[in-house]
Amino acid sequence: MVPRYSRPAMAEIWSPETRYRIWFEIEALAAEAMAEIGTIPASAAISIRQGGAPRVAAMGPADVERIDEIERVTRHDVIAFLTWLGEGIGEDARYMHQGLTSSDVLDTCLAVQMTRAADLLIADVEAVMAALRARAMEHKFTPTIGRSHGIHAEPTSFGLKLAGHYCEFARNRERLIAARAEVATCAISGPVGTFASVDPRVEAHVAKSLGLAIEPVSTQVIPRDRHAAFFATLAVVAGAIERLATEVRHLQRSEVREAEEFFHAGQKGSSSMPHKRNPVLSENITGLARLVRGYAMPALENITLWHERDISHSSVERVIGPDATIALDFALMRLAGMMEKLTVYPVRMTENLEGLGGVVHSQKVLLALTQAGLSREDSYAAVQQAAMATWLKLGQPDVKSFAENLLARPEVAAVMDAATLSRVMDPQLDFRHVETIFARVFGTA
Repeated sequence: MVPRYSRPAMAEIWSPETRYRIWFEIEALAAEAMAEIGTIPASAAISIRQGGAPRVAAMGPADVERIDEIERVTRHDVIAFLTWLGEGIGEDARYMHQGLTSSDVLDTCLAVQMTRAADLLIADVEAVMAALRARAMEHKFTPTIGRSHGIHAEPTSFGLKLAGHYCEFARNRERLIAARAEVATCAISGPVGTFASVDPRVEAHVAKSLGLAIEPVSTQVIPRDRHAAFFATLAVVAGAIERLATEVRHLQRSEVREAEEFFHAGQKGSSSMPHKRNPVLSENITGLARLVRGYAMPALENITLWHERDISHSSVERVIGPDATIALDFALMRLAGMMEKLTVYPVRMTENLEGLGGVVHSQKVLLALTQAGLSREDSYAAVQQAAMATWLKLGQPDVKSFAENLLARPEVAAVMDAATLSRVMDPQLDFRHVETIFARVFGTA
C-alpha cells in the first residue's frame, strides 16, 4: 500500500523486519519444544534463542538486504532467512527447522500477522462506533427527512439514521472477532501435514506460545477457506464504510446541504473555484472501500490449491494481506474522524422536510381517514390526489399546501376539520418510539 494511505502500526505488521522476527520466534519455539521432548540437544535450543534473538531484534535495512542477497542465489525466502540467521548462531544452527517445511513457518507467521491486523481493525471499528454513538445521542430528536429511492418519504431523526450505522458497525465488530478466530491457527506438521518428521507436541507448544489454535488437518498448508472468510469480512466492513460515506456525500450536495465534512481553516476545495467545499474525505474512503472489496475475490480463488499444496496463493497473499488491512485501517480511522467533526445543519434539515408542502405526512393522513370511516381505497385516492396537487405546483405562486388541498376535498372535510388534520400531521408523532429504538441499540442507561 502506498505511504499516503498507511498508518505506522498496521504497516509495521507487514514489514520485512516484523515478518522475520516472527519467523525466528516460530523456529526458536519449535527448537525449544524439540529440546523438551529430546529430539535435539537442550543446548542447541538455548544457542538458537540466545544467538538469534539479539540478531533479529536489531534487524535493519542492511539485514533485510543481506537476506534478499542470499535469496537471489537460493531462490527460496525461508532458506535465505535461515542462512542469514545461522550466521549469528554458529554450529547449533543445524538444529533449526528440524522436520519443518517452509509452509509451517510461512503459514503460522501469516496467522500471527493477520490476528495482529485484526486487533487493530477491531479497535478502529470501535472508534467509529464511539463517534457514531456520540453523534446519534446529540441528534436523537433532530428532525430530518427519510428518503427512499432518493425521494422524500417520511420524517425521521438524524440520530436514528446514525444509530442504524452504529448497529452495522457493531455487527462488523463481531464479524471481525469471528474472522480473527478463523485465521488464528498454527501448522507445524511437516511435508504434506503428516507429522512424519516432527512431533505434534512441537506444534502444540508453538501454537500455545503464539496464542493460536492448532489446525486440525493442515496438509502442509493451512486451508485457505479460513483466509477467504477473513478477507470477505474485511470486504463487508468496507461495504459499511462506503454506505455511510455515500450518505455523507449525498447530504453534502449543495441542493441538500443537511450535513457536510468539517472544513479546516486554510483548506482549499478547488484550484479554480474558491467557493468549493467538497466531500473529499468520504470520496476518498469510498475509493479505499472499493479496493478492499476487490481483494475478497482473489482470496476466494485461493481456496482451490492442487492436492496437498501449491504456491499459487502465495503471490496473492503477499499483496492482499498488507494492502487490504492497511487500506481498511486507514479508511476506518478517517471515517471515525469525519463523523466526530461532521457539521450538521438542523435548520436546513427542517427546511427540506417541509419543502414539499407537507406531503411527507401522507401515510398518517391516510390512516386517520380510514379510522374516521372512509374506505382505504377512497382514502388513498383522496390523499394521493391532494398530494399531487401540491407536488405539481411546487415553486409556483399559486401552490396550495397538502393540508389545504386535503380540506378542499368534500370527502375529507366531511370527516376531519383543520385542527384534527394539524394534529394528525404533527411531525413529533414520528418520534414517539425513538427512545424505544435507542434503548434497543444503546441500552437504557
